[in-house]
Amino acid sequence: MKFIKRLFIFTLVCMILGVGTIFGFYLYVKPELPDVATLKDVELQTPMQVFSQDGKLISQFGEKRRIPVSYDEIPQHLIEALIATEDSRFYDHPGIDPIGITRAAIVVAMSGSAKQGASTITQQLARNFFLSNEKKIMRKIKEIFIAIHIEQLLTKQEIMELYVNKIFLGYRSYGFGAAARVYFGKDLQDLTLSEQATLAGMPKAPSTMNPIYSLERATHRRNVVLKRMLDEKYITEEEYQQARDEEIVSRYHGAEIELNAPYVAELARAWMVSRYGHEAAYTSGMNIYTTVDSKLQEAANKSAINNLIAYDERHGYRGAEKVLWKKDQPAFDQEQIEKTLRKVPTYGELIPAVVTQVEGKQATVVVKSNGTQTLGWDGIKWARKFRNDDRQGAAPKKASDVLAVGEQVWVRQIETPVEKEESTFAWHLSQVPNANTAFTAMNPENGAVLALVGGFNFVHNKFNRATQSVRQVGSSIKPFIYSAAIDKGLTLATLINDAPVNQWDKSQGTAWRPKNSPPTYVGPTRLRIGLAQSKNVMAVRVLREVGLDETREYLTRFGFNIDQLPRSETIALGAGSLTPIKMAQGYSVFANGGYYVEPFYISKVEGPFGDVEFEATPKTICRKGCDTPVVNAEKNEFQEQDVEVAETSDQPQYAPQVISEQTAFLVREMMYSNIWGGGNWRDGTGWNGTGWRAQKLERRDIGGKTGTTNDSKDAWYNGYAPGMVAVAWVGFDDHNRKLGRTTPNSNLGNGQTSGAEAGAKTAQPAWVDFMHDALKDTMPQAKVIPPGIVRVRIDRDTGLLTNKFDSTSMFEYFEEGTEPTEYVSNESIDSIYTSEDGSEDLF
Repeated sequence: MKFIKRLFIFTLVCMILGVGTIFGFYLYVKPELPDVATLKDVELQTPMQVFSQDGKLISQFGEKRRIPVSYDEIPQHLIEALIATEDSRFYDHPGIDPIGITRAAIVVAMSGSAKQGASTITQQLARNFFLSNEKKIMRKIKEIFIAIHIEQLLTKQEIMELYVNKIFLGYRSYGFGAAARVYFGKDLQDLTLSEQATLAGMPKAPSTMNPIYSLERATHRRNVVLKRMLDEKYITEEEYQQARDEEIVSRYHGAEIELNAPYVAELARAWMVSRYGHEAAYTSGMNIYTTVDSKLQEAANKSAINNLIAYDERHGYRGAEKVLWKKDQPAFDQEQIEKTLRKVPTYGELIPAVVTQVEGKQATVVVKSNGTQTLGWDGIKWARKFRNDDRQGAAPKKASDVLAVGEQVWVRQIETPVEKEESTFAWHLSQVPNANTAFTAMNPENGAVLALVGGFNFVHNKFNRATQSVRQVGSSIKPFIYSAAIDKGLTLATLINDAPVNQWDKSQGTAWRPKNSPPTYVGPTRLRIGLAQSKNVMAVRVLREVGLDETREYLTRFGFNIDQLPRSETIALGAGSLTPIKMAQGYSVFANGGYYVEPFYISKVEGPFGDVEFEATPKTICRKGCDTPVVNAEKNEFQEQDVEVAETSDQPQYAPQVISEQTAFLVREMMYSNIWGGGNWRDGTGWNGTGWRAQKLERRDIGGKTGTTNDSKDAWYNGYAPGMVAVAWVGFDDHNRKLGRTTPNSNLGNGQTSGAEAGAKTAQPAWVDFMHDALKDTMPQAKVIPPGIVRVRIDRDTGLLTNKFDSTSMFEYFEEGTEPTEYVSNESIDSIYTSEDGSEDLF
């Protein structure tokens, strides 16, 4: 009895000492313990996603990939797998498992170090949220107290939900929702029992036990999880065997990008960081909806890149990207070739390949991720040798004139029509273009950017030429100068002398002699024809009529920076420099009836739970019954709405009207003629504008203007269509390099583009192809004539009124009050070519 009494006293003392020790540890670490209550309102770090306006995923930004799921969305077998493997007494313990702790303590006592953990799911949750993974006794003590606090605050279901969403599972995936996507490309609810068990086995060592890193280790670990589930009677023997026999099929699945618009995604990312800060932008799970329309973006991608590649290929083939082995060297085997190709990036539709055989008029290549393929003659015959931007070599006669075994080249797939409504794909030789491109489409009613291409390929070069590249605009500037002339009192029928200009420059000691392109001159010509045919000397004379300083000030109405507009008459020929997005902004004024709207890219921003954090409120166009700000015609200054009223009221902000609706209509008419020309070809009065290639669209509700700079360093096409304006640009990033010229390739037959590169040949095809797709489902719109516009019959040669109804006459539009009042006569025809002082220079 005395022994029992002493044993009882010893046990009691040990218990008191144990409790006291635990309480002492608690008091010691209490100041360092976090506030567990924060788990009630925890915001899991989720990546930022960027979408098109119609909900297509464009990009995802953020280090941690996470797809949060609620407890009800977690598959029951996954919960059971986690409990069986990680914490079999999960529903019974208060946050810590005494048996597991005892086992770990024995290991520590025997080894002298903390080699084995005893963490419950609650403890793992505590560690993941508040502690590090270092194996130290003090960290373990903190983990225990935090786990107990968590159990007091949260239900078991809430603990499991947080654990499933928080745990790191390798390859930047956090939580089982993201891991299901990363490893299997499925939603969590769609995983098989085998796949669920595979993921459930990964928390022990996510970086080495995942099926991508080691299929063997992942399979072994899955089988352990399945056996524990069988032992715990969560699954039957049949389910166990079926899941165990299932082969694990896994590969890395990145974010499923649905729309290729990386330049737009980068604009959205930069905007988010600027507005919300780096941390919030990347981790708060916000969804950014851009203004981009997926259909139009896809059309812009295809048209801009195909047009750039077509330009590049007609100038010749520059040879292989590199030579992996030469004729007298050992050839790479299949494994070496594939290993080499894995290191080479893919640029959109351009895929790296290695030539393994050349015979006759075809070659065999190994294509990255596509195995062995054949390059037929149709995919090789374009590749005459590039000599310089103006000269190409002879057309090749056989494949060996172009290719050699051991070369790393670029190939792409091209759709080839076989029969009506059928097509097939063939591999074609290609190359990374030296020149570059930009394309943008914009809604002229509110400034929403509908499509944007900033260059050939974002991976290849991240510089956004649509928004950052300031380039000379060439003849693209002429509609704005002619707009100033119409506001000055000129009309579409005003005659301007299309004759050479000679101006002596005292400072330079030389004469400035601007020329037409081509250098042909026809004498006095109507204003409509001058713009449509892009007559340079006429543009100079129009500028002089308006005044240089007045014109530069006038151009600021369209949002152009006056510092980028030279104080020189060369401005009439496009010496000013602007970005493609600025050009789209300017042309929108003509398309929308005279209103200034600014481009914007972000439509709205939603939080992780769908709440709207930001919504764009662009200025709207109000044509009737509203207090619209207008421009002071004399001072070129905006008369803005009262700022205080605008900021404190719920009234919409209206876009300022910078030119009249009538002026905008008349400029559109001239741009319409740029495509459709005028006159009648049957009676010999027909003529074309420089944009005649767009006639194949067979739409009378479009118009535009070509643009080519000196020496063809920049090529533009800018135009309007129902609901949009679009701008295409092609040029070299090196401002000194010319776009050059080409000769026909004898291998390619009819329909080739050749001669000097220019806006109509080099940029307009992208615009036309884009509009072909963009307007496919849009009905042609009838011409809307604004009030204050009259239509009268004039003489084609003089622009004066006529009573004739034959081929010498036509109808023309005028702003009411500016129409001619005189009728043509034989005498006036004789004298119309000279001005009052007898000179031959009209303006």
